[in-house]
Amino acid sequence: MDNQAEPELLVVNMIGTGITAGRDVAPEKGVRVDGVTKRYGSSTAVDNVSISIEPGEFVTLLGPSGCGKSTLLRMISGFVIPDDGDIRIDGQSVVALPPFKRNTAMVFQDYALFPHRTVAQNLAFGLRMRRLPRPEIERRVDRMLEMIELRGLGERSTDQISGGQAQRVALGRALIVEPALLLLDEPLGALDLKLRRQMQAELKRIQREMKLTFLYVTHDQEEALTMSDRIAVMRAGRVEQYAAPSEIYNNPTTAFVADFVGEANLLPAVVAEPSSGLVVVAGRKLRIPPEQARGLVAGSSVSLAIRSEAVQLAPPGASVEPGLAGTVEEVLFAGSTAKVIVRFEGELTLIATLGAGTPLPERGQQVGVGWREADIRIVT
Repeated sequence: MDNQAEPELLVVNMIGTGITAGRDVAPEKGVRVDGVTKRYGSSTAVDNVSISIEPGEFVTLLGPSGCGKSTLLRMISGFVIPDDGDIRIDGQSVVALPPFKRNTAMVFQDYALFPHRTVAQNLAFGLRMRRLPRPEIERRVDRMLEMIELRGLGERSTDQISGGQAQRVALGRALIVEPALLLLDEPLGALDLKLRRQMQAELKRIQREMKLTFLYVTHDQEEALTMSDRIAVMRAGRVEQYAAPSEIYNNPTTAFVADFVGEANLLPAVVAEPSSGLVVVAGRKLRIPPEQARGLVAGSSVSLAIRSEAVQLAPPGASVEPGLAGTVEEVLFAGSTAKVIVRFEGELTLIATLGAGTPLPERGQQVGVGWREADIRIVT
């Protein structure tokens, strides 16, 4: 559908009417996605995905373009019908329901505001569709203008406000109908970096104050880590890991998650002595934490994931464990941090992120490279 040509029809579907048969008797709360699959011809966009979202939780679908996150979001909203699986909202299967009967609301990247209506009229649209009394509409609009910090701008046309303000109006228009679930498809993508970060904090504040359930789609790892209660990292239509941001970052379960979320060095290794936790990296035997060595088989290939900020550099002759030596290939200064790329024999490279004030090595300098044993993660 053309969002620009049919904005009012689109928003009727986005905002919905709140009609969800059986909600008053459903004991289960939250969102349950069970074995959902979507195929387009020979291509599988979403492959047997199951996740649960608790009431009041902020969950993010994170992954690169084409991983299936937006398709999954649109199946939950009702704009795309799954080929297999079930979707339940507050205990009711909604697969057979059209979007306007799911008690969900959706915010898109392009906002889809009505250009011929004021800010207040945009906010009131979903309430008028529900035929609420005028005093109740005015009360909710006033409250929402305060919530999104646009008090005094209600009578302005939407073409007289900034991009950040337009984003707030789109968010407020979806929130004002008090949906069971708010779906957000990269809503901050059109904003510049500074405004984007401001709006991240605003979104989280509003979500907490209203105690609503948010399902957010982004490819921005920092955005996901900053805002989410849990993150589902997706790749090729599947969820690779679903956990709290700290767990995703500190204990990635796959090489893809380690590399996509944050900046991790993935060092190829061969298991030498599983019982002793010894592996071989770049011709040297290194020790890994005993709990990471459990279940490994001698001679098998694994990857060591080490966050770039956990890497330590030392000048030649200085002591640093495990004592690998390499040559500085590049130093990239970024203000509060600097990234140092170190090359070992062959094609193996490693990135160290150094904090402000740390003396920086020079290109071509020989350095010792090390890390704490506890900072190593074995990933598949």
